[in-house]
Amino acid sequence: MIQTPYLLFLGDAPDMLAAKVAIGIRDWRPENAVGQFRLEGCGADLGLTDMTLAEAKAAGAKTLVIGVANRGGVISKEWKKVLVTALEEGFDLAAGLHNLLRNEPDLVAVAEATGRSLHDVRVPEVNYPIADGKKRSGKRCLAVGTDCSVGKMYTAMAMERDMRERGLKATFRATGQTGILITGDGVPLDAVIADFMAGSIEWLTPDNEEDHWDLIEGQGSLFHVSFSGVTMALIHGGQPDALILCHEPTRSHMRGLPEYTPPSLEDLRDTALPLARIANPACQVVGVSINTQHMTEDEAKAYLAEVETRMGLPATDPYRFGSGKLVDALAAL
Repeated sequence: MIQTPYLLFLGDAPDMLAAKVAIGIRDWRPENAVGQFRLEGCGADLGLTDMTLAEAKAAGAKTLVIGVANRGGVISKEWKKVLVTALEEGFDLAAGLHNLLRNEPDLVAVAEATGRSLHDVRVPEVNYPIADGKKRSGKRCLAVGTDCSVGKMYTAMAMERDMRERGLKATFRATGQTGILITGDGVPLDAVIADFMAGSIEWLTPDNEEDHWDLIEGQGSLFHVSFSGVTMALIHGGQPDALILCHEPTRSHMRGLPEYTPPSLEDLRDTALPLARIANPACQVVGVSINTQHMTEDEAKAYLAEVETRMGLPATDPYRFGSGKLVDALAAL
């Protein structure tokens, strides 16, 4: 098990989106976020106390978590100096990068010498089956997005919280490194061999009580040429009964793809729903989640009202205004 609490390492993240792993931990497990460690030129700030390794150790931090999800998931030379020093000062390390801690000989050597642990949460630990598409009991909801990093995880986590407060049966199912670090369990989907991706989501969302909802964390986007494969695995392996459309309306281009324009919500609905109905003909689009973090409150409310009128679906920013409308839509199915 990864020891808590954490010191969140932001490195030289160019912006807040790049620090989404750390942001997720701060927002959903604030008791585990002792402080942040930033390198010179870091463009992200979680609003936590900036700490040295010594200060964080004195504050009780036990694990240095790499809270950055950079393109390609690599460990830079600048980061390496901090990671080695952290091990020497008594921290364990945890990361969800494609560049595994355990594949770095110098980190392995220092960890062995100091008796510290290296946690790679993006490594599958189960021999997942190939999907068979058989219908499972219980209900499932999947968040799908117009782009990467638009709030799919936040939508599912907010819905789980609000559903449990109402006494409804719901479980957040993590499919990425941030969700796994928050909840302690899940499937690191983008590290699963392609033939087994859909099967891993069947495994993650097994038979359950008829009134129980699995809230599946979305990944990637059908419209993102880099990461569309993980989305397809979620759609078919998850066999969702309900889809939530997720969108960030202020973007001018797809995340990391300046030549690609984000699709509309209508495009997302008309693409995702037919694909979902291959595995579950009864699937419905039930609501819209809008990430309004770059809007004023008045702008956000006006945009949500326009989306509801245009799409004929309930729309909210579940982090800013609560997920009640989306929960109502699930309860009505």
